[in-house]
Amino acid sequence: QVRLVESGGGLVQAGGSLRLSCAASGIIFSIVTMGWYRQAPGKQREYVAAITSGGSTNYADSVKGRFTISRDNAKKTVYLQMNNLKPEDTAVYYCNAFYDPDSYWGQGTQVTVSS
Repeated sequence: QVRLVESGGGLVQAGGSLRLSCAASGIIFSIVTMGWYRQAPGKQREYVAAITSGGSTNYADSVKGRFTISRDNAKKTVYLQMNNLKPEDTAVYYCNAFYDPDSYWGQGTQVTVSS
């Protein structure tokens, strides 16, 4: 059974930083693409960043230069370092594991950025 557990969310002031973690189990972590998505109240879930099994990264324009995604295959964990946070980054952040055609989601972790 695949399980993704996010952690590291919280309340932070604008300009601050947070580091999200997502621990995976039940999958061959090293071969899957891992991603982060977020959903703000009243909005659709949106893509934030992804990292392939080979370590290639991709970011949404809204977070480029502020967020960094990384992975530790030995720990089966993906991270999202978020710097210079803005109030518009407030959302529930979800971890995703993708290996075509399968896609798995975590339960989410709340990030709130106060102005």
